[in-house]
Amino acid sequence: MEKAYIDARFADIGENYKRLKDDIAEAAVRSGRQPGDVRLMGVTKTVESIYINHALSLGIDLIGENRVQEYLGKRDELQLDGVEKHLIGHLQTNKVRQIVGQVDMIDGVDSVKLAREISKASAKKGLETDILVEINIGNEDSKFGIDPAALIETIDEISGIENIHIRGLMAIPPINDDDKKNRIFFANMYKLFLDIRDKKLDNVNMDILSMGMSGDFVNAILEGSTMVRVGSSLFGRRVY
Repeated sequence: MEKAYIDARFADIGENYKRLKDDIAEAAVRSGRQPGDVRLMGVTKTVESIYINHALSLGIDLIGENRVQEYLGKRDELQLDGVEKHLIGHLQTNKVRQIVGQVDMIDGVDSVKLAREISKASAKKGLETDILVEINIGNEDSKFGIDPAALIETIDEISGIENIHIRGLMAIPPINDDDKKNRIFFANMYKLFLDIRDKKLDNVNMDILSMGMSGDFVNAILEGSTMVRVGSSLFGRRVY
């Protein structure tokens, strides 16, 4: 790979990171919070290690990977000291034992069955695993996640499972170009987040609300997101 191409890509990532920080800070202030109240996650799906490491050198301290095998394949090439690592994609139960203990949080827990598998793998390794519970906020057949109507009951059940700890919620709203509709989904998520937090359930912290991606993170922050997951707006268009 030519040095000129790498240098240009590095420059793009640097400019993107600065712009993202500014946009996140502005949206946080507009929502009545401080810029530091919203964390930026760099989503590394399909991104080569050289560019991930460059982003880390700029100050990114939180990354999210979608696939177990991709993360494990890149992990040894990454400069991860002081960096928080999340698995954010759908996790199949047969991959649980491979990823437990390799990341700091599993973000897409979408069933009691998956939570129990994470608990078993965590117990075998003598550790506890932080998780986010994924909500299918738009009730879409094409997406994973818990039905909002069943959320309270499901959270209550998962909270009683040993060796895991619920830290909050995550969601991906339906794709649409209407900001008002988009914000309604985010507002509904925030209401669910507050409802569960107010119940003060044992083993449930509710300090993270992960919603908002490259195309809609400003709306998500305005409606209460504490963590946005950004890939293409940081690293550039994905190459599959």
